[in-house]
Amino acid sequence: MGDEKDQAVVRAVGDGFFIGVTPSGHAQVLDANSARRAAASPMELLLLALGACTAVDVAEILRKKRERVSSYRVEVRGTRRDEHPRHYVRMEVRHCIRGQNVSPRAVEQAIELSEEKYCSVAATLRPTVEIVSSYEIEEEISGDA
Repeated sequence: MGDEKDQAVVRAVGDGFFIGVTPSGHAQVLDANSARRAAASPMELLLLALGACTAVDVAEILRKKRERVSSYRVEVRGTRRDEHPRHYVRMEVRHCIRGQNVSPRAVEQAIELSEEKYCSVAATLRPTVEIVSSYEIEEEISGDA
């Protein structure tokens, strides 16, 4: 087991706003007022964390497999409980890939490796959140911009 200790700091700055600073020193504004939506909420950041974690894995695996990917995005949808605490019970992760002759098998393998081996965020969430992944591949025709 690693014994890496990360410390984030979150400060209240007034009127329901908070500034979070990551262990690497990057600041993130958070908004506790869900009606105002002037900045990300903590729960929105969970969706981003999962999407970013798996995107990094899948993009790198496809690059190593020499797949010709010209654009890639991950969409993450979350479903929360109605009762408090309103935690996520399900997250749907959709991998949207565009490229030339991208192998569906390579994409499936990359997603599987991310889900089962590499994505720390998914591993952290999985005990209580059902994570369902899917993908689509859009063929890019030579000369497309």
